[in-house]
Amino acid sequence: MRGTRLSLDNIEQLDALTDDPFQMLLLEEVSRTFALTIPQLPDSLCKAVANAYLLCRIVDTIEDEVSLTPEQKHHFCHGFINVVKTGRGAEVFAKELAPLLSVGTTLPAEHVLINVIPRVIRITHQFDQEQIAALSICVETMAEGMPLFQAENMHSGLPKMADMDRYCYYVAGCVGEMLTRLFCHYSPEIAAHKAEMLKLGVSFGEGLQMTNILKDIWDDAARGVCWLPQDIFTETGYDLKQLTAKTNDANFRVGLAHLVSIAHEHLHNALRYTQLIPSHETGIRNFCLWALGMAVLTLKKIKQNLGFVKSEDVKISRNSVKTTILATKIVGRSNYLLDLLFGFASQGLHEPNWIYVPVLKLR
Repeated sequence: MRGTRLSLDNIEQLDALTDDPFQMLLLEEVSRTFALTIPQLPDSLCKAVANAYLLCRIVDTIEDEVSLTPEQKHHFCHGFINVVKTGRGAEVFAKELAPLLSVGTTLPAEHVLINVIPRVIRITHQFDQEQIAALSICVETMAEGMPLFQAENMHSGLPKMADMDRYCYYVAGCVGEMLTRLFCHYSPEIAAHKAEMLKLGVSFGEGLQMTNILKDIWDDAARGVCWLPQDIFTETGYDLKQLTAKTNDANFRVGLAHLVSIAHEHLHNALRYTQLIPSHETGIRNFCLWALGMAVLTLKKIKQNLGFVKSEDVKISRNSVKTTILATKIVGRSNYLLDLLFGFASQGLHEPNWIYVPVLKLR
């Protein structure tokens, strides 16, 4: 099926695949970035992390579904928590949710993903109990946390930076915790640093999510949504209630530069996280470094073009992705060289007069 777009018309062909290609084909359709990075992991981790991402994407699909009411989203999110924890009720859950998905706004691949939930859950419950627990905790955190923001008016941003931190934790910081638990289960050598890595993993995830939010500011604004914190912009004299897809304001750009600096601090923690992974675990390091490198380059493009008007303006090129992969393969085993590479790649992202210490949550 490679090269064929997933749709409900070819779902039987998908289900005929064995577990690994089944999961990877789904990943290729719902996230090209993770489809690139997850295969770098050792085989025993690759299957679990691929499954974890699909579980998280199911929660995302429920939260993003425009046809569902807040009450329905609450119902399905909590129902999915139980399905993941117990492995039971997946067929009934999928049959109830699938017909409610909108056509046109929800991707065809997401329709497929919801329909194959029973297969995804069967794979989940092939793992060790410790791995299942890591996945379940992550899904529960996301599914309980993300709806808290559904009830808020997102047209004029979040009140405070702490609120943005909280949102990023529910969306991505908990994924950093989950990955850390999976890595520690895989390797006693990594588990020796578990406490520190759990904290840094939250910051890693939040840094990636912040980068995505900054990249997508104008796409979100066009649909009346803003995830930026008002208190940062209050300091620069800008009111996010005025934000539209046509905004061109110097005070807004100053606030945006502050947020780039904060995201940079998170990504510096991501580097520290990666450096705690043994140098011989090149697959896990590559998984982390490729995501980190692409985020740094995206922030660089944003900082160099604070007046950008759409996400395509700051999207990194395929050549940049290839350069990131090559550079990390060359220096990825050396913490010293990684420090030098990170410093070089992130020049200009840190503002000397702007000090922010990311809140590192440990759940």
